[in-house]
Amino acid sequence: MDSRHMTEFANLQSANLAIRGAILAHDVVTQGTVAVSGGHITAMLDDADAPIEADETLRLSEDEVLIPGIVDTHVHINEPGRTEWEGFECATQAAAAGGVTTVLDMPLNSNPPTLSVEALQVKRSCALHKAHVQLGFWGGVDESNLGHLKELWDAGVFGFKCFLSPSGVDEYGSLPYDKLEQAMREIASFGGQLICHAEDPHGLAEHAGSVGSSYRSFADSRPAECEADAVRNVMRLVARTGCRTHILHVSSGLTVDVIRQAKAEGLPVSAETCPHYLTLDCDHIPDNATAFKCCPPIRDSHEQDALWRGLVDGTLDFIATDHSPADAKMKSGTLATAWGGVSSLQIGFRAVLTSALQRGLGLADVIRWMSQNTARFAGFTDRGVITPGKRADLVVIRPNERFTVDATTLKSRNPISAFDGMTLNGVITRTFVGGADTEAREDNIITRP
Repeated sequence: MDSRHMTEFANLQSANLAIRGAILAHDVVTQGTVAVSGGHITAMLDDADAPIEADETLRLSEDEVLIPGIVDTHVHINEPGRTEWEGFECATQAAAAGGVTTVLDMPLNSNPPTLSVEALQVKRSCALHKAHVQLGFWGGVDESNLGHLKELWDAGVFGFKCFLSPSGVDEYGSLPYDKLEQAMREIASFGGQLICHAEDPHGLAEHAGSVGSSYRSFADSRPAECEADAVRNVMRLVARTGCRTHILHVSSGLTVDVIRQAKAEGLPVSAETCPHYLTLDCDHIPDNATAFKCCPPIRDSHEQDALWRGLVDGTLDFIATDHSPADAKMKSGTLATAWGGVSSLQIGFRAVLTSALQRGLGLADVIRWMSQNTARFAGFTDRGVITPGKRADLVVIRPNERFTVDATTLKSRNPISAFDGMTLNGVITRTFVGGADTEAREDNIITRP
């Protein structure tokens, strides 16, 4: 035991929980013991048999690994107003079952959307006794609340989501580029953050045509150029305003190239992609399979390869699910008429892990993209890694054990999943939030650090 660990051990009196076995820390898996007290990691010793007195001792089996909980910064929970699509209770239970210990909720498709402090208070009140994991909230920006964004920022939202094209719901507007610049200047004035759904509305109008039964026809109606053109326009405004800006759900290698250039120029920009873009491709989706419909659409395998390269070289900062569920009525019909959104909160992490392993990447890479980097992006300094002083938001996983997704057994409200029937790596056996088994707690409702 080295001197640092000896000091930790000497300072350790007792623990509420001791977890012994394989631990993913500092990007490697090693044998050791993690001690937890008061909801935080109090010590990490490089000895799985360290003599720690604990109220509970969990010894991992040979095929289990302790990992940091996933931090998912892009989730649509839809409560209040459209709770029949999801809701805080089922969404956060699904999160916990999928290894997700922190969720940031998007300002839509709840109604009212989170465009005001009053709407934020309503949402927090709804979630107060329903959040089984840590839960925070994004604010939104459209033309209706320009000039009032600092009020939301001061109330603790993590930033402001905008749409350049129609959002899909009447109560949440999009921003034309001149109004986007106004929003960016306002947000930059108090050091806030903009997050952007970037599809160019003019390009979408030009390509709007007949969407047939094939998913490729739907993808062609929202081509990659519309995303890349929108991001180019956003980057020009970032350069003019200095607004810290994040590009949501990148689906295209063309967009990766735009972001790579913006970062090379030193612009304050970050970007994410999503599990469905990394694991599914449009040419292997059955006709009229509306569970796969999302905007931007899932593209082909060449685009998928470009997204993986963007993650590996750091152009894309992280992966978030963009979990966007709906009920059977909204997902019925054709690709042209059904609601767009992929339900993935419980499955997304494991889907990415499976594809990463197939590409010669590892568990540590996925945890970096879905826990460490997402935590850093959201401003959390107390989670995303396993080390003393951090929150004990921890997950026990069997990364090499495989399971088959059955949508009817998922904890989301509606049994609709693009991953239904897929065989994936990663059986999760236990999830801890603040060192305890997951349950609805008031202190799971969080504000921006």
